[in-house]
Amino acid sequence: MIETARLEIAGPRATLTLTRPAKRNALLMREIPAVIGLIDRVEATRGVRLLVLTGEGGTFCSGVAFDDLSGVDWTENPLEKLCERVARVQVPTICAMNGGVYGGGADLALACDMRIGTPATRAVLPPARIGVMYHVTGLERFVRKLGPSAAKRLLVMAEPMAADELLRIGFLDQMVAEDGLGTAVDDHAMRIAELAPRTVRGFKRLLDDIAAGRLDRAAAAAEIGASFTSPEAREGYAALKEKRPPRFDDI
Repeated sequence: MIETARLEIAGPRATLTLTRPAKRNALLMREIPAVIGLIDRVEATRGVRLLVLTGEGGTFCSGVAFDDLSGVDWTENPLEKLCERVARVQVPTICAMNGGVYGGGADLALACDMRIGTPATRAVLPPARIGVMYHVTGLERFVRKLGPSAAKRLLVMAEPMAADELLRIGFLDQMVAEDGLGTAVDDHAMRIAELAPRTVRGFKRLLDDIAAGRLDRAAAAAEIGASFTSPEAREGYAALKEKRPPRFDDI
């Protein structure tokens, strides 16, 4: 049991909830390895098709606890390791943004594949106000996902952004009413859980490789070609022919 987060696995869905609402779900440095361990458990659990990240209370995450900012070897950045672990999760990841996001919590959200917010979602990134800088992989993620102009507004100008603007710049993929967040996440989770899991993981990996400029085109072409004769494809073809839902769990 750790103070920072709680993992729940129910069928194809894993949910990682940040659990320090009184501290805006700030992450404790000493517990980041344990949080990474929870993510490792998600990938080790057979049948999990997606991971949802969310927070208790009115804040998704406020990054690293303020008291932890000093006395840490930032050349081996623990928060960077956590965000990179989230970015490398094999199954799709959904960030259910139950409220505001601050500091390094914004990189944790961007490390997810999709972000769903509410009108209460807002972002404030204060590193330039206190004289510190984000890790390189986080900066790359901001530019890759939001573009340099939006990244500079958030980081260079430390501009606070409300939900409407976060949706416009692509930080949020979807905005729903506050009481509809759970339903929206459930809908996404159900849709993903019905799809061919190996194919979904393959798409995610290849798209991430393309976005990061590291795609091995020959290996990708071979993988794509093989997919047409895979067990998932055979089940998909059979389900279409027999006019029934595919049974990918049986593969």
